[in-house]
Amino acid sequence: MVDRSKLKSTLENERKSYLERNQKSLNLYNSGTNLFGKVPMTWMNKWSGGFPLYLDWAKGNRIKTVDGHTYIDFALGDTGAMGGHSPDAVAKAIQTRYGDLGGATTMLPTEDAQWVANELTNRFTMPLWSFTLSATDANRWALRIARMLTGKPKVLAFSYCYHGSVDETFVVTGTNNETKLRPGNVGAPTDINNTSRVAEFNDLASVEAQLKNNDVAVIITEPALTNIGIVLPEPGFLEGLRELADKYQALLLIDETHTFSAGYGGATKAWNLKPDLFTIGKSIGGGIPSGAYGLTEELADKVKYFNDADLVDVGGVGGTLSGNALSIAAMRATLESVLTESAFDHMISLATDFTNGVQKTLDETNTPWSISQLGARAEYRFASPAPRNGTDSANAADDELDEYLHLFMANKDVLMTPFHNMALMCPTTKKEDVKTHTELFSAAVTLIS
Repeated sequence: MVDRSKLKSTLENERKSYLERNQKSLNLYNSGTNLFGKVPMTWMNKWSGGFPLYLDWAKGNRIKTVDGHTYIDFALGDTGAMGGHSPDAVAKAIQTRYGDLGGATTMLPTEDAQWVANELTNRFTMPLWSFTLSATDANRWALRIARMLTGKPKVLAFSYCYHGSVDETFVVTGTNNETKLRPGNVGAPTDINNTSRVAEFNDLASVEAQLKNNDVAVIITEPALTNIGIVLPEPGFLEGLRELADKYQALLLIDETHTFSAGYGGATKAWNLKPDLFTIGKSIGGGIPSGAYGLTEELADKVKYFNDADLVDVGGVGGTLSGNALSIAAMRATLESVLTESAFDHMISLATDFTNGVQKTLDETNTPWSISQLGARAEYRFASPAPRNGTDSANAADDELDEYLHLFMANKDVLMTPFHNMALMCPTTKKEDVKTHTELFSAAVTLIS
C-alpha cells in the first residue's frame, strides 16, 4: 500500500531534482512569451515537473534534450512514433519525395497512394480508403458520412473515450446514466445531447438502451480504450457491438489509432472485427502527419445516391493538404519497411517482458495496482483489478502518483507518456531498456511502500 507521507516527501525531492537537471529547458520555457501557454501546443504543459523538456534530437527509441540528457523513450510521441523516431526508411522516402523529386503538396495524386491503400486493405480488411492528416480528421469525416448514409443525427461513444478533438465524442456517463459533456472540454459548440449518446465500455445493456432511441447513426469505439488507461474488451463485447449495430441499423466505426499496437493488422485483424468504417492516424506515417479512413463497398455504393453531397469541394470532407505526396510517401515507407510483421513480433515480446516485470513488483510489494497489455503497449493503473470501463478507470486516477512516477523515471533518463503511465515499444527498443524500467519501477514503488 502507498504511504502518503513517504509519497509527499519523495515527490518533493523528485521535483527538485527535475528542476536542477533541466535549467536550459526551464529557461527556454520561460522565454516563450509569444507562445500561447509558453509552448507550441498547450497540451505540452502536461509534462510533470512544471515545464516540459526541450528536444535536441531523437532517433529510434532515444531522445536527447537541450540539457544534455539522453533518455530511453517509452512515450514515442504517444504512439505517433510507434516505428521509432526518424526511421531510416522514412527519412529516405521523405528526402526522395521532397528533395529529389520535389513537391510535397500539389493537389495531384501519386502512385504511392494506391500502394498504401492496398496495404491498409491487407491489414485492416476495409476495401476503400481516403487519406487525411490526422485521425481526428479521419473520425470527423467518417462521422459525417455515417450521418448522411443513415439519416440519423447522433453518435454513440463510450464514457471517457478519446478520438482526437472530435466534439461529438467528449462524453461521460452522468449519475443517472445520462449523457454529459466531459469536464474541461473547451468551447463546446452545442449541448452534447444534441449530437451524442453515451454508453459504458464492456456494458452491452447500456449500449442497447441508447440504441433503442433509434437516433444513433454510428457507434464509434476503439477496440480497447487507451487514453484513460488500457481498458481491454471482455469476451463477447465487441461481437455484441456488431450485433447491436445491425439490430438497430446503426454503423460501427472502429478507431485503431492507438490500438494498432495490437499487431500487424491491429486489433481488427487479430480479433477478426467487422467494422463498417475504420480510422487510423499517427503511427502509419512514421512521424509525418498522416491518417486515413476506410469504408466498405456497401457504404461506398450508397454514397452515390446522395447527389447533393459535395464530396469533391466544400462538403466538409477533405482538405487541401489531405493525401499530399509527402505524407503518402511516409506512410508507404512506414508500412513497407518499418512496422512489419517481424517488427511487431519483437515489440510485442518486449511489451510482454515489460508487463511481467511490473506485475512482479506489484506482487512482491502487495501493491493494489494493475497493468494491462495491448500488443506492443502496456500501462499501469492505480486500481486492482483493472478497471472494466472508462468511468472506473477515470476514478482510479491519482495525480500525485502520476507525477511521482513520471519524475522518478525522467530523473533516471526514462520517459513515459506524459498523459498517462503508458509505455510503447518500437522496433529499436531493446531488452536492456525494458530491464532498466523494471528495476526503476521496483525502486520507485519500494520507496513509497
